[in-house]
Amino acid sequence: MSELTHLDEQGRARMVDVAAKAETARIAVASGRVLLAPATVQLLRDNAVPKGDVIAVARVAGIMAAKRTSELIPLCHPLPITKVSLDFVIVETGVEITATVGVTGKTGVEMEALTAVSVAALTIYDMVKAVDRAAVITDIRLEEKSGGKSGDFKRE
Repeated sequence: MSELTHLDEQGRARMVDVAAKAETARIAVASGRVLLAPATVQLLRDNAVPKGDVIAVARVAGIMAAKRTSELIPLCHPLPITKVSLDFVIVETGVEITATVGVTGKTGVEMEALTAVSVAALTIYDMVKAVDRAAVITDIRLEEKSGGKSGDFKRE
């Protein structure tokens, strides 16, 4: 097990010093799902949700969230993100969301990808709650990451 880098010798929270780390190209991919009633899925497919184009708004929300992750997660570094993309697939049970975030930097973008998916999912919920209060946000997780000292990761 690796050491807890966000704690100092006294066990207090700290932001990790990345000054001595090399800048490398880093990518992270995260995913999540929003489970919806069949009638809500049909409204999405027909672009007929009363609040407007749910997927377009969720895409912009996810991009904005990735760029502001360090303002939301206390120990994250502000990063010069070079890429954020969100993909949405409307399936029988709801919406599958995938976010890909890239940076050339000294620390990874896993939290930015996870934040993008989370806020996109919350935005979908916000836009459909009038017609589907039982919607469920689920399975938000890191799928893969590359670059950096810890190496690559890909979920099986």
